[in-house]
Amino acid sequence: MFLKSRLKWVALVGLLLSLLSLSAHLLLAVYTGRRASAYQTSITVFSWRPIFGNARLFMTKSMYRRLWGPVQLLESLHPHANPRGYYEGPSERSNGFIFVRILGGFHEIRNSICDVVAVARLMNATLVIPELQSTTSSKGTSSDFKSFAYLYNEDQFIAALAKDVIVVKTLPKNLKWARRKKEIPSFRTVRTASPNYYRHHVLPVLKRHGVVELVISDGGCLQAILPQQLEEYQRLRCRVSFHALRFREDVQELATKVLYRLRTSGRPFVVFDPGMTRDALAYHGCAELFQDVHDELIQHRRLWMIKRGIIKQKLSVNSSELRYNGSCPLMPEEVGILLRAFGYPSDTIIYVSGGEVFGGQRTLIPLRAMFENVVDRTSLCTTRELSGIYGREIYLSSSSPPPVQQEIQIEAWKTSGPRPRPLPPPPARPKYPYNIEGWWGWVAESDDEPDSTVMELRTNAHKLLWEAIDYTVSIEADVFIPGFDRDGKGHPSFASYVMGHRLYQSAASKTFRPDRREVVMLLSEIRDHMHQGNHTWLSSIRKHLNRSLLDGLHEAHETSKPVSFLSHPAPECSCWKRDSFEASRHASSPSEESEVESSLGVHYSCPAWMNQYVSESSHDKETEEDLDEEDATSGLFPWQSNASQELSEDDTSSKDAQIEDQEDLENGEK
Repeated sequence: MFLKSRLKWVALVGLLLSLLSLSAHLLLAVYTGRRASAYQTSITVFSWRPIFGNARLFMTKSMYRRLWGPVQLLESLHPHANPRGYYEGPSERSNGFIFVRILGGFHEIRNSICDVVAVARLMNATLVIPELQSTTSSKGTSSDFKSFAYLYNEDQFIAALAKDVIVVKTLPKNLKWARRKKEIPSFRTVRTASPNYYRHHVLPVLKRHGVVELVISDGGCLQAILPQQLEEYQRLRCRVSFHALRFREDVQELATKVLYRLRTSGRPFVVFDPGMTRDALAYHGCAELFQDVHDELIQHRRLWMIKRGIIKQKLSVNSSELRYNGSCPLMPEEVGILLRAFGYPSDTIIYVSGGEVFGGQRTLIPLRAMFENVVDRTSLCTTRELSGIYGREIYLSSSSPPPVQQEIQIEAWKTSGPRPRPLPPPPARPKYPYNIEGWWGWVAESDDEPDSTVMELRTNAHKLLWEAIDYTVSIEADVFIPGFDRDGKGHPSFASYVMGHRLYQSAASKTFRPDRREVVMLLSEIRDHMHQGNHTWLSSIRKHLNRSLLDGLHEAHETSKPVSFLSHPAPECSCWKRDSFEASRHASSPSEESEVESSLGVHYSCPAWMNQYVSESSHDKETEEDLDEEDATSGLFPWQSNASQELSEDDTSSKDAQIEDQEDLENGEK
């Protein structure tokens, strides 16, 4: 009896101790959970951490300015898209409504919106917020946003254009009903349409019906170069693209976070846009750049373009010859060689932009081998942050419905009449998932590409948001270099519009525009001994990249601007501003300044109110050639060591670095 009561007391004490321990653990978990959540809200965890060879930049002042400093001859060029002279506001008596449907990618949408606003003012019409076909709810996107609002800020767009055109969010109810019944006149426009086309063909229909619909699928609806008397419409295009079009608030916030994380280390960064999309490679005949299974996929797309009249050339072309003509993009490896030869150290931060890099991360492996800090939006954002900008989307199953054709055939065989009957149809050949999920399945079965699934259409809408983030980062980058500047239709691409925006907003920021033909020739000189570039070759690379800062502007004026005005918005949207020191400095050597002015065609002086914003750094300048000569041996080609590219501020380290540079130079010339 005593033993039983003792066991009961032991069990009771054990139970009490267990409850006490459980309570303590629960309290500890709650307390530490609050602390952890408070801590996690103050930081954001993402996959990339910068890798630097040194704690800080050990560079001479001249070398730093050569790599990251502004282009001195363009420091006097400033944005000025305001009307010049009398500019009448929109008339209260509108000729009718313009409803627009836009098809295409990010840069095509942006250019089309700017053209549509100019067309609306040209015809004195009320513009309805354009409908972006890639972002409609039928494409599987979130129903939280309307079509235009999926990418851009509607209220900002309407407010910014209040003095130019009248913009409304929707059609009146009676016109909505007429549009649903397809009773309103529709025009499928082209990007080369002239102002007279709208005045003589579209405007009479607009006045008669009170509404017209424009369908834009060519990346624009108004010719790039307008007559001199319509120059104000060019500045209107600039106001739309660079001021009125603001991304959705949460997209803009995420882009700002990415910029902050890039600049947290205190280092400047380079943005590289490969421009290697499947359509661009197929259109320009660059399939043989890969020499692997991707060749077949590019050729399949090129055949598709030929059948639809997009391409007038043959299916099989000499990609090597086209590459030497500058018609193919520079590979990431080649861009990496250019940057290293110019003097950028291996720990330079390089942000890879663009919604699609054909070939995937495999094509970036050589670039990552040369630079340790190659990042993109996926490494600077968490998955939750990226999914947050998509909105609430319905779940889409990736599995396709089971085929019913076989069951129908068997049922027909059972009811086909009296016996004897033919044998039942043989079972279909099984198709395993790995045979039908990839591109190899439909390339082998059909000459036509399969229709896009809802999941693929949703991904295309997501790409617009990805490119919006990349666009913002590219505009604010310290250095920008494109691998290619043409899209899958031969028009200016995403990179061209970035360079045009940078020319408008910060013309002096370093924007390399390498001549692909000359670059390929330079790279072919050391193809067999790529890791032993000598001083002469390095100087040629540096001189070419320095010249591309200005010569590329003239090339863009001749080739890109006639196709898309926003790819080169000077001189219509720019002005010259020079302080007294600048005037005295250029008075002694006016040749370079006048050459830049004549090549850009900018002769309009900035208004007086802009003179108060004079750069304080303009009194300490050297020419690019001087900087290059001073640092002729400091950035010698090599990825073996950073010692030859980074100079200490003290004299001893500087002398040691120069000795190492000289040894590298002598070894490279052997």
